[in-house]
Formats: sequence, C-alpha cells, structure tokens
Amino acid sequence: MECCKKFYEWLCNAKAYLIILSLQFGSAGMYLITMDALNKGMSHYAFVVYRNIIATVALGPFAFFLERKVRPKMTVRIFSELMAVAFVEIILDQCFTFLGMKYTSASFASAVMNSVPSLTFVLAIIFRLERMKLKEFGCLAKMIGTVVSLGGAFLMTLYKGPIINIAGSSATNVGQPENVNDPSGTHWLTGACFLLIGCAGFSAFYILQTITLKKYPAEMSLATWVCFLGALQSGVLTIFMERNTHVWSVGWDSRLLAYAYSGIVTSAIQFYVQGMVIKTTGPVFVTAFNPLRMIIVTALACIVLSEKLHLGSIIGGVVVVVGLYLVVWGKSKEQKKNLMAASPEKVTLQRQKQLPLSVLRSEDNNDNKPQLVIIGDKNHDMEEGRTVTIENLQQ
Repeated sequence: MECCKKFYEWLCNAKAYLIILSLQFGSAGMYLITMDALNKGMSHYAFVVYRNIIATVALGPFAFFLERKVRPKMTVRIFSELMAVAFVEIILDQCFTFLGMKYTSASFASAVMNSVPSLTFVLAIIFRLERMKLKEFGCLAKMIGTVVSLGGAFLMTLYKGPIINIAGSSATNVGQPENVNDPSGTHWLTGACFLLIGCAGFSAFYILQTITLKKYPAEMSLATWVCFLGALQSGVLTIFMERNTHVWSVGWDSRLLAYAYSGIVTSAIQFYVQGMVIKTTGPVFVTAFNPLRMIIVTALACIVLSEKLHLGSIIGGVVVVVGLYLVVWGKSKEQKKNLMAASPEKVTLQRQKQLPLSVLRSEDNNDNKPQLVIIGDKNHDMEEGRTVTIENLQQ
C-alpha cells in the first residue's frame, strides 16, 4: 500500500514531464508520416488545411460541452489575438516548416527545430515572460545556451559534410522529389531558410499562446479556435498558391493517414495538452524536450525513409542540444533560487498570522489596562477572536 502511494506521488510530480515526452513521440511520428506523403507528391499547402479541419472537428464537440461553464465571453480583442496565434502557428510555422522539410529531409527539419527553445527564450525576454539578471549564474547560462543553440542551427544549415552510412540510409526513395536529401541541390539552402522561418513562427506561437491563455483560460476552446482560424487562413493561401485542383483530392493512401494523424495527434491533442502544461510550467519548459524528437526522427528516418545522414547535421545537432540544456539548466537554477528566497518569507508570514497582538482598548476598560488580542487562523479566529487582559494571563 505504501509502495502504491509513493508511486502515485511520483506520478503526480512527474506528470508534466511524462506528458511532454509523450508529445515528442507523437510529433516524431508526424514527421515520418508527413515526409513519406510529401515524397509521394502531397501538397504541403493542402496538407495544412486538411490537418486543421480534422483537428477542429475532433476538438470542437469536446470544447463546446466540457468548457461551456469556464469559457470566457468572446471579445474583439481576444478574437484578434486568436487570429494572430493562428497565423504564427498555422501559416508561419506549419506552412514554412513543411515546405522546408519538402526541400530537405525529415531528420534535418527536426534537428533545425531544436532552435525553437532558444528563440522562445529570446521572445520571452522581449515580452517580459522571463527576467534578465546578468549577475546571476543561471541567467548567464541561459544566455550562453541560447547563443550556442542558434549557432548549432546555423551550422547545420551552412555545413553538410560527408554522408554517414547507416543501415538502410543509402537507398533511394521511389517518387522522391529532386534535390531532396541532396546537399548540393539548389533547394537545400532555401529549404533551410524556410525551416528557420518556421522555427520563428513556432516560438512566437508559444509566447502568444501563453499571453492569450491569461485572458482566455480555456485550453480546449483555444486550441479549437486556433485550428479553425488556421484552416481558414491556410485555405485562402492554398487557393492562391496551388492552381491545380488535384491537390484537394483525398484517397485511401498515405496522404489520408498524414491528414488524420497530424490533425488528431499533433494538432488537436498536442495543442490542448500543451496549453495545459504551459499554464503551470511556462513556454520555455515545454520546448526543452525537442532534442528527444530529433533523436527519434533521425533514427527512424534513416531506417524507414532511407534518408541520408550528413556529418554536419550530427555535429550541429549535438551543439544545439548542448546549448539547449544550458538554457534548461540555467532555468532550473533560477527556479530553485526563487523557491529558496520565497520560503523564509512564507514562514514569516505564517508566523505573523499566529502571533498574538497587544493593543490598547479604552472603550469598555476604564483603567486603560492593555489587553491581548489573540489572532489566529484568518478563516476561523477572525470571526471568533478572543480578548483577554494581561493580568488574567499572568494569573
């Protein structure tokens, strides 16, 4: 019985970590399934539209019924913020990320996306969600980690290096677009730039989501609105960018699997769960586990998708991970220091609530003897306060 109780306590304490780890595995599967569909000719514009339509349909009924009592009233300001959140997540993040992945590879895209935590940290400072104290060691670690992480992302972009042969990685995919996985291709650098734009959009999404949740504290409804508005925005973009109506066709193939999986797992579930964790831990913590996704995607992409792995991607990925965990370590040091600084104040406040106060009352006491007013718990003793004289206490 005691063992079960300890396990339950551990599970409660580790809940946020386990949730984020699960999201990374789900996101890794999305990269592989989507890359396979892109290699077979799927339009990334239509993919974003269908993904968010499915996410809206999946989340909408739950959000409508489960949050009808806690969902705040929609205002023009909140709606405009929802439009902004949908734009940075759906248009800047998803559209540019999948376009960049189409021109590079799934493993390279997941590696570049590791720069998101560092960009998120920079934006959190700008929007005053993170504090800068240059004299503290934790703050310096976060700053150095941010620079190192961004340097690793640019290293992966500018340096490819020789191909690392892994079992199955030298094969060629059927129907794979030209220049994909080819470091000498003209589209590789363009794809890397698109991925960096997607990283910036993803970081902005975390920040705006954190700000919006303070005014609209309904995670499921917020995720539904983001997916719905994002589907509308990406639909308009697809109409202008794709002249061929064939891209809208849906069949029983890898494209349908990509639509359904990404819509339900990495949009509907991830947006909702991610919003819950952000409310308690902040945006920097949520992005701290991205390197795990990179490892999963890289390993499976070389085996399942037969992607080529370059030395530059490995070195840059290691540099990004080192910088990322400098940021996380600095963040943890600051949190520990803040908890230690807050603890004595809390203890002092609790003691002050229980200390007796000696006051002079002359209304019903003609001899002006000081009286002791004992004030205990504010929820109980404030209503049933007891007044005794000091003489009585001495007796």
